[in-house]
Amino acid sequence: MEKYRELLRENKIIQSMSRKGNCFYNAVMENFFGHLKSELFYLNKFESMEHFISELKEYMDDWNN
Repeated sequence: MEKYRELLRENKIIQSMSRKGNCFYNAVMENFFGHLKSELFYLNKFESMEHFISELKEYMDDWNN
């Protein structure tokens, strides 16, 4: 979308796309976010944003270690 690309340029953000202009290599991150939502977000009720951030940090630590 041209307006989106223009906004990126104005903010000096480089769009991450393959040479052909598709984003299939983002499948790894899409998979991660699927796990994050199903294992953390959908299974819990968060009392506050601080509670969510705390749980997210713990989840990320478990995921990475």
